[in-house]
Amino acid sequence: MALYAERINAHRFALVAPLIAPDAVFWFSDGSHKGIDAIERAFAATWATLHDEAYWLEDRRWLTRDGASAVCLYRFCWTASIDGTARSGGGRGTSVLERRSDGWVIVHEHLSATPAQACLTAGPAVGAVCNSSPQS
Repeated sequence: MALYAERINAHRFALVAPLIAPDAVFWFSDGSHKGIDAIERAFAATWATLHDEAYWLEDRRWLTRDGASAVCLYRFCWTASIDGTARSGGGRGTSVLERRSDGWVIVHEHLSATPAQACLTAGPAVGAVCNSSPQS
């Protein structure tokens, strides 16, 4: 998951794509994205909105890990400039990974705002845009 967050910060989907299954399903605040092409479009739309973005994961908790699959819960956080205004935000995430012939890949990701946040929807991969950092 750390490598995934690191590669997201490059804003180059070609670096992120090998970590995502071609048939993955991602659920973001703007809807569901099925398949690598739809997921790439969702990331591109977000990256077009967020300038100078930094993205990271906190409080990772593995619910299950075995030789075939793994499920990770986490808080995602970001800072960026949107329309020239510094913003930060985040939410909670769940990623389901599966071991396939070419290694571990994300088969499902679900990002959402934390219940206490009152935020504006910004783009598919961010979950929410807030004026302050997310609270635990």
